[in-house]
Amino acid sequence: MASSNQVTWFEILGKDGGSLQKFYGDLFGWKIDAANPMNYGMVEGKDGGIGGGITGAQDGQPQVTVYVSVDDLQSTLDKAKSLGGEVVMPPMEVPNGPKIAQFRDPQGNLIGIMKPMAL
Repeated sequence: MASSNQVTWFEILGKDGGSLQKFYGDLFGWKIDAANPMNYGMVEGKDGGIGGGITGAQDGQPQVTVYVSVDDLQSTLDKAKSLGGEVVMPPMEVPNGPKIAQFRDPQGNLIGIMKPMAL
């Protein structure tokens, strides 16, 4: 079955993941669970919304990324490149999670793609 290419995840990164988690939790009332070895703050998608993550960036630079669900990461990266995009992160498997990759569009926006985990 083909994916519907919907935005299925978001990430908000910054200099201090803990303070960002507190900010967005206080602002929107989000329950953010960062009880994992990477302190990656997981936000549950509810009421038609999508889930996401809030954490510190490796380089400390602020960044917001959306992830689009696709059936084939490499073919999507290849197509993005053929349309003027730039591959930033080749396909990788998130431990206990989905496979993801990232590219920049021709204007420089970072976009993530995700192959959902098999059930």
